Amino acid sequence: IKSPMFIETHRLAEFNPRGTDVPVVLDLMIHDIDIILSVVNSPVRNINASGVSVISETPDIANARIEFENGCVANLNASRVSEKKAREIRVFQDSGYLSLDFMNQKGHFIQKKEMALDRSEVPVQKGEPLALEIAAFLECVREAKTPKTDGSFGKSALEVALSITKKIEMSW
Repeated sequence: IKSPMFIETHRLAEFNPRGTDVPVVLDLMIHDIDIILSVVNSPVRNINASGVSVISETPDIANARIEFENGCVANLNASRVSEKKAREIRVFQDSGYLSLDFMNQKGHFIQKKEMALDRSEVPVQKGEPLALEIAAFLECVREAKTPKTDGSFGKSALEVALSITKKIEMSW
């Protein structure tokens, strides 16, 4: 990913009462916000959002549109009342687009070649995400390494998530 122009995410889950004390933005969408902020590398210019409560007292479905200063637009969808589970992202740029399926741990890159599109598989490190996260954390502690993501970056993702949540609450 060099200069993303449009990003689309879908993070869907079947209903589970766990986590319903917080909006779906803080439960599920926060992960995609984190990823998007890491690849766009531009300040947020504007956020629009909508969401509804279906079962719980907080939003169970949410859509957010984040516009960045560099012109990139990200459209995020999260639901915890879906009939199927999905964890997908597509990142479009001038040279083509990257499509990742986090749940099935597969990805491909569609590259523009003159007036045609060329598809190639993306190598993906497979494993249980939480186990990989814990292993990386322990490695940083043992070897005094700097983590890939620090506290200030996490704070930025949380600020965007809270802004989305506030926009949803204002529309109720």
